[in-house]
Amino acid sequence: MAAPLVFITGASSGIGQALALRFYAAGYHLALVARRTVETEAWAVAVGIEPARCRIYRADVAQTDDIIAAGAECLEVQGVPDVVIANAGISVGMDTAHREDLDVMARTFATNNLGMAATFHPFIAPMTARGSGRLVGIASVAAIRGLPGHGAYCASKAGVISYCESLRGELRASGVRVVTLCPGYIDTPLTQGNRYGMPFLMQPADFAERAFRCIEAGHSFRTIPWQMGVLAKLMRAAPNALFDRAVQGRGRKRRQGE
Repeated sequence: MAAPLVFITGASSGIGQALALRFYAAGYHLALVARRTVETEAWAVAVGIEPARCRIYRADVAQTDDIIAAGAECLEVQGVPDVVIANAGISVGMDTAHREDLDVMARTFATNNLGMAATFHPFIAPMTARGSGRLVGIASVAAIRGLPGHGAYCASKAGVISYCESLRGELRASGVRVVTLCPGYIDTPLTQGNRYGMPFLMQPADFAERAFRCIEAGHSFRTIPWQMGVLAKLMRAAPNALFDRAVQGRGRKRRQGE
């Protein structure tokens, strides 16, 4: 039997690279998507990934035709993946009072939402024809409630959860499973500039291990780590007045240029 194949966006750092290493260790071939292909190629060499088991595609997920073309090239060169992980995402603070931050919000949605749908698009028909596959959307615990200064990111990740839920219903009879993962705080470049406490902070490799098990099992929805899932449920259940007081004065995500 041919080795399984995983297609991962956002593979130039953080969670994307940790997932790539975990799937590689499990015997998968890799199809990695990144904007910074030179750096990603250097990383693959440094960690000892065999060139015969890895191909790197350059694409900007925020550009719909760009990521669709990368998916089409993967299908042509490597075949239909067993797992597709729409991991690429951005997180930038915003303040709606500033006109330029509306552009930040548009770019966030283009990457985190439309980019996810465009990542999945090339693979849905061939996976359905085969009758198997995993489409994995990376959401966030930040989707559970809106946080001050995080309007774009929280809204985009809430959209990821709803979109994946819709897609899961559409593909239910096809044999293709849709998996939604909600990371808590992971120690990556995305979080290292945060100006507030990050409970249950995880290392990327630890997250990748738990994510791999969830994806292999085909779970429809998981929060990682589970402790953040409990905290998120408590946040969701809190009355608005109590929640608003709890986040008052909380440090905000840095805006673009800060």
